[in-house]
Amino acid sequence: MTKMVCILAALFLVSCSASNEESSGQLTSTASVEAMAQVFSRSDKAHAESMLAITADMTNYKAWKVLEKNNMTSSELLQEVKGAIAKKTSLRKQPKGYGGLDGARKLLNDMIFESMTKYDAEIAKCTDYYSSQCAAMEACRGQIAASNYIAANSRSLILDAQATISRCEVSIPTMKQELKDHNDKCARELKKMKTRLGVIEADIAVMTVILKMTDCDAKKFIQMRKLKMLKCEDQCTKKSFLSFNDDALKKQVSQLKAYSSQKLMHDSFADLFSGVESMQSMEFLQIDADEDQAAPVVNKTKFNNPPVPRTGVPKNPCSDPDAGAPSQADKRAAKCTIKKSPQCYKLQERFLLIQSGIKDERDGLLEDIADMEKHCKETKQTLEDQIKGLEDELSNAQTKLAGATEKEATAGETARQTAAENEGYESDLIKQMKTCSGNYINFETELCALKKIRGELYKMQGGPAGKSFFQDCEVGKWDPEECTKTCHRKNEAYGEQKLTRTVLTHPNRGAKCLPLGAVKKCNLQPCPVDCKVSTWSGWSKCSAECGGGVQQRLREVKRAMKYGGKPCGETSETKACNGQSCEADCELGTWTRWGGCSKDCDGGTRKRAKFVAKQAEGSGKCPGKWSSKRLQFRKCNMRRCKMPAAIKGKKAPLTLTCQKKLDVVFLIDGSGSLGKRGWKAEMKAAQMFVDAFSQPGSQANMAVVLYSGPRTWGGVRKCVGRNKRKVDMKKTCKINSVTHFTKDFKKVKALITGLEWPRGSTLTSLALATAKAELSLGRKSAKSVVVVITDGRPLSYRNTYYAARSLRKSARLVWVPVTKYAPLRFIKRVATRRWQENVVKVRSFKALARAKTPINRIVANICPRSSPKIKFGRGKR
Repeated sequence: MTKMVCILAALFLVSCSASNEESSGQLTSTASVEAMAQVFSRSDKAHAESMLAITADMTNYKAWKVLEKNNMTSSELLQEVKGAIAKKTSLRKQPKGYGGLDGARKLLNDMIFESMTKYDAEIAKCTDYYSSQCAAMEACRGQIAASNYIAANSRSLILDAQATISRCEVSIPTMKQELKDHNDKCARELKKMKTRLGVIEADIAVMTVILKMTDCDAKKFIQMRKLKMLKCEDQCTKKSFLSFNDDALKKQVSQLKAYSSQKLMHDSFADLFSGVESMQSMEFLQIDADEDQAAPVVNKTKFNNPPVPRTGVPKNPCSDPDAGAPSQADKRAAKCTIKKSPQCYKLQERFLLIQSGIKDERDGLLEDIADMEKHCKETKQTLEDQIKGLEDELSNAQTKLAGATEKEATAGETARQTAAENEGYESDLIKQMKTCSGNYINFETELCALKKIRGELYKMQGGPAGKSFFQDCEVGKWDPEECTKTCHRKNEAYGEQKLTRTVLTHPNRGAKCLPLGAVKKCNLQPCPVDCKVSTWSGWSKCSAECGGGVQQRLREVKRAMKYGGKPCGETSETKACNGQSCEADCELGTWTRWGGCSKDCDGGTRKRAKFVAKQAEGSGKCPGKWSSKRLQFRKCNMRRCKMPAAIKGKKAPLTLTCQKKLDVVFLIDGSGSLGKRGWKAEMKAAQMFVDAFSQPGSQANMAVVLYSGPRTWGGVRKCVGRNKRKVDMKKTCKINSVTHFTKDFKKVKALITGLEWPRGSTLTSLALATAKAELSLGRKSAKSVVVVITDGRPLSYRNTYYAARSLRKSARLVWVPVTKYAPLRFIKRVATRRWQENVVKVRSFKALARAKTPINRIVANICPRSSPKIKFGRGKR
């Protein structure tokens, strides 16, 4: 009986085609990752096509084998099949409606429903796995891209740090050598300057002794009454020299070591002798009081091993035993002129001038030493700061290099590990794809076999065709609701969404409907991560000093962009720098229009100027503001000044007159070098100068200062030395403020007439300082002018220079140098620019006595009808 059942069952089953199994295996083995989504989703169309293909190739035998393979040949199914067959072969009449097959139909429907449920669950499981696995792979890809980006950024930081290290490793030794050379040079220069200062200080000490020896007010000076000066001329060298007949004084003079001190000694005493203009070189020699000349010691080397001549040697004409030096006969024949003992104060004045000159050099040298020390210190500090900066930059670059290298290595390792993780995900996905694809086909094959068996059982009973029709329940596609989250963040729960579907076809004697609702995870992809960068680093040093260079700055990527987040933007920036030309001169504008004439007569000037339109670049040059390329003058009003006409009831003025609103400070020289004729000539000129401002309509105010200086070294020390005691300027320093600003010119003339000749030295610097103080009493609306008459050099060039510079900031400084002994070159430097209109040179006191011409020139210079101005009509500033 059992054998019979198996044969009959095999006849009624529909087998699954072997070719279908082979094709499904081939499909899963060749499927690509891109097809995973389609495989996992298993759409209705793909399901229908697969079911149709399986059904078309099924046999009865294979259908039963499918059920056996999947353990679906249960005892209940076998019982129902046996019952159906027994009823088929029974001779008795079958029940109406084929009621005997209902049990088999229900059992098969339940089995179909169970297979459909498993099939539906398999699809849900596979799609969920696909979503989570793809999300993990996307996270891996984002992490790899971010790691690669960080590694690339780290590489740029590494290259920048390496470039900085290379530059610093070259610059630091170079600058250290430069610092060493600078220190050595400063040490050498300062040593030279301090050595020279020591010599000058020694000369000052010598001159202090000499001044004490020649102090006219000292009791000991009585022994110097017999002092005589000798001017001699060497017949051999034709050089003139000076000496004294006093041994003590000669000894002190011989101790002057500095060349500048010896030159000052020569220049200061040269004018005591006639013919000084022919003395091109002067020396001081020690002359014994008992002998006219002292024989110098000449050390002559005598050679006693001449070479053996090969030819005849001519007679040697160089047989002078003195080798060209002055012989005793020459020295005895030297002509010396004995100068009578000079006046005490005149001699003291010469020594004061020498002392002041040496002190000027000392003060200038001290200032140079201070400037040199300051410059050396500043340069040293600058170089040390630069070296320290480079060393700090090197240290920072090395730290950055280490950090960037570590960061690059970490990013690379992270990318490698993530890539390996991604490969695992991909391998699992492909493996699972094959599993899901096989499961899909197995479930579809089961459904096909169960439905075929169910139909064939009813066909074996015979009867109407409608009785063998079965309609299983069919449902639509899942309709997803909105996901609870848009993306997945680490350490947070995944998003969920509800799924619903509707019944497309209700069951008709077939399997019941699958569930119409479900819940699944959604939006498993990682949330976007925005890039995060550090602040910009400082700009690097320009790659070129001029001619156009490049500066760069970087910023570090602290967190790279992932999963479609906000990108980082630029991580490096460059800009041009030092674009100026390395050798570009400045550019000047066009010439301005010619200004007005500086004088109404006696030859004035008009000027025009160019202004700098573009500054020089790099090492380019630019003419100074007093250069002829930027400032030009041309003569104007080249005619003699007309003398003013007589006013009714009064005589015509002897000089030009000035009607402008001026505050005039008049400085009158009272030094002993003037002499009686010079003093008288100066007083006459001063009276006429006052007359030029005393005519009706005058708006001028005038102050008069008579200046000289102490006649002895002790007095000068009180006035210009470091003296905390109060000094009487008039009595001790001989700086006499004759009158402050006043319009009473008649009184001014009377005061000048009553002045006594001080006959002192020349403290010009103190006089200029007094004039500056006097200007503080002047009027704000009036222009200030200081006029200085002088016949010789000031006691201190240096102090006078600084006093004049200070005075020129608040007043116009006009000089009237008289005689050739006035230091004209120095006066041109300290007069207000342009010196041609602020220096009125007078050749002699005789010319000054004819005061009309010099006074007219002074008045013409300082009192034009209108002040000239630069006009910008045609030119551009």
